[in-house]
Amino acid sequence: MSIIPLLSVATLLTLAVLISVRPLRRALISRPLFSIYKRILPQMSDTEREALEAGSVWWEGELFRGKPDWQKLMAYPQPKLTAEEQAFMDNEVDQACAMTDDWKVSHELYDLPPDVWQYIKDKGFLGMIIPKKYGGLEFSAYAHSQVVTKLSTRSSALAVSVMVPNSLGPAELLLHYGTDEQKNHYLPRLAKGVDVPAFALTSPWAGSDAASIPDYGVVCKGMWQGQEVLGMKVTWDKRYITLGPVCTVLGLAFRLYDPQGLLGDKKDIGITCALVPNDHPGVEIGTRHFPLNAAFHNGPTRGKEVFMPLEFIIGGPKMAGQGWRMLMECLAAGRSISLPSSNTGMAKLTARAVGAYARVRSQFKMAVGKFEGVEEALTRIGAYTYMMDAARVMTAGAVDLGEKPSVVSAIAKYHVTERARKVVNDGMDVIGGKGICLGPSNFLGRAYQQIPIGITVEGANILTRSLIIFGQGAIRCHPFVLAEMQAAQKNDLVGFDKALFGHMGFSIGNGVRALLLGLTGARFAGVGADVAPETRRYYQQLTRFSSAFAFLSDVSMLVLGGGLKRKEKISARLGDILAQMYLISATLKRYEAEGRQQADAALMHWSVQDSLVQAQEAFDGVLANYPSPLVGWFLKKVIFPFGRPHVVPSDDIGHQVAKALISPSATRERLTAGCFVAKTEADAVGAIELALAATLEAEPIEAKIREAEKSGKFDGNPLANVRDVALAAYEAGVLSAAEYAVIKRRNELRDIVIRVDDFAPDFGVATALNKPEVRKAA
Repeated sequence: MSIIPLLSVATLLTLAVLISVRPLRRALISRPLFSIYKRILPQMSDTEREALEAGSVWWEGELFRGKPDWQKLMAYPQPKLTAEEQAFMDNEVDQACAMTDDWKVSHELYDLPPDVWQYIKDKGFLGMIIPKKYGGLEFSAYAHSQVVTKLSTRSSALAVSVMVPNSLGPAELLLHYGTDEQKNHYLPRLAKGVDVPAFALTSPWAGSDAASIPDYGVVCKGMWQGQEVLGMKVTWDKRYITLGPVCTVLGLAFRLYDPQGLLGDKKDIGITCALVPNDHPGVEIGTRHFPLNAAFHNGPTRGKEVFMPLEFIIGGPKMAGQGWRMLMECLAAGRSISLPSSNTGMAKLTARAVGAYARVRSQFKMAVGKFEGVEEALTRIGAYTYMMDAARVMTAGAVDLGEKPSVVSAIAKYHVTERARKVVNDGMDVIGGKGICLGPSNFLGRAYQQIPIGITVEGANILTRSLIIFGQGAIRCHPFVLAEMQAAQKNDLVGFDKALFGHMGFSIGNGVRALLLGLTGARFAGVGADVAPETRRYYQQLTRFSSAFAFLSDVSMLVLGGGLKRKEKISARLGDILAQMYLISATLKRYEAEGRQQADAALMHWSVQDSLVQAQEAFDGVLANYPSPLVGWFLKKVIFPFGRPHVVPSDDIGHQVAKALISPSATRERLTAGCFVAKTEADAVGAIELALAATLEAEPIEAKIREAEKSGKFDGNPLANVRDVALAAYEAGVLSAAEYAVIKRRNELRDIVIRVDDFAPDFGVATALNKPEVRKAA
């Protein structure tokens, strides 16, 4: 044997001994790396640490693992409504929708009518998350989501007024952290709408950077109810506070200081949350913002050196300084439900109403929904709505399983609101001029106006995408990174050594698997679950992307270190990959849970294939812009050894999706389930539904008219025009009286549907100014 093989064997044996003998490994490898790691580890504030450690890791952790357990995904129970919750949906929710006229709310009243406010209070809408022992409905997260989704198909003011009290705010914070006295006092009042809550976090100087709020309180003594007590003087200036102008109890976040040491040695106690009655001396509320013509109450609140007792702190004095942790721990549940639900509701309304409109409205003697250009828009509307609803349901189900999915909630918030933007934009393109003229018959204009609100609130989408999804996900979801960081912070060499070598094995394993799956097209990847044959390849491709993503993430953290935090475009694209994998998982889960409906397969195929392409583009974006070109080249060869494997969905699949939107069917009903429809021609959406049925009934009769036209039966008849051709056909004996009645009724409904509202030249300003109450005020 030559000397070279002997040296190679000796080297491998030495490495094997070095790695397997832990004390030796720690001394020669881990300790030097530990010192380097501690030096390069970015400094982390307490608020950053609490944000990172808040919540729980759920399915996104499997996607980060590189080898998802698909059996685990299939085993998650599909959320279902209880009989009580279903009855509430069928009765109270429908009634609240029927009572609400969004044009009057958004254009005339700028508020919900008093009877609607009273109804939602009396029926417990504001206390859905409050336990029954306090008088609440104690609904599941899924039921909460279903309610908000349906209300959002009717009116944003209605949905938001119900959504906010059940999201992050006083009720949820009280449930988790309140004292018994606070719970017993406030929760029954909140449950029945005696108290209306709002929560004030955002200030003019700290929007997305909420941890840097400048609002402050100073511990001091003062008079309260005739006695000198220990309390705090709080100064705040908040804005964008939903329900702030009408709230009776204000949740308030501020930084608390104790310069005199009245509570202990700590001078900067930290962010604190308190509950303040709206009539407490010094509280300023009442004025309103006007967010894009939305009529839900939103406005500023201020106070200057307002004295309040320490008992106002949620959880009492012992919870002083714990506010940021409280907010971070509770944020995931509310963010998982509110905006994903409300934006899915808007998408469902768009899919149902625009799809029907595209069948009712015709140009060039053909329904506009049958033109291929319009089909493209309808395809996106249908497929995005299908995927949005899947993500909404799966995420709400996670909350019902006891999870607080901080990363998943960010994914759902960002991607559902962004898809809603595309859906509503496409809807506006299809309905054209009708969509841009506001009025009672415009069913989509307000949604189009208000889409940016959801994109902006609960963490602006740019921030969520570029900093949170991957920035938080890389640490929370990775099986070893958080352990390494915690070991470094605790100066724990043993813990660091264990995490480090686990991390090394994890990275190498994912790199090898990513390459093998790339070389084989993932055709031999195991799925390990009973899935529909038509979806099996998607699970295999997701496994491939999961391995590639895990390897790419590890290499990026190694190469860029703390600098990855500042490479926001790369971080955003890595987050896009993780998010697309989550959305695909939710879509496949939905397809299985609904019984593998073949009629819905086109919706599933188009949305999954589109997301695979988007994930692929995100991979490309990272690799093409990698700070180290050599490393980028190497990663590309591992991840895409034979180039890009995915192409856009076919036009044939898109045609099937669009077709499902323009005809009544079980697929259309499943896609738009939970969409409120008032079946009356006086209602904009109700008229479209009636017109759709009338259009389908009239289509074979219209075919007879066209045949008669071609044969020249109407030559010279002035009635043979677009408007009166049916009358000409009736007079010529082509149509029976019954057939003519069908066409006439269709025409009446069609004209209602395509009608555009018009108003007085001054839009009624003079009439309004002449009202007695206005003249008296002047």
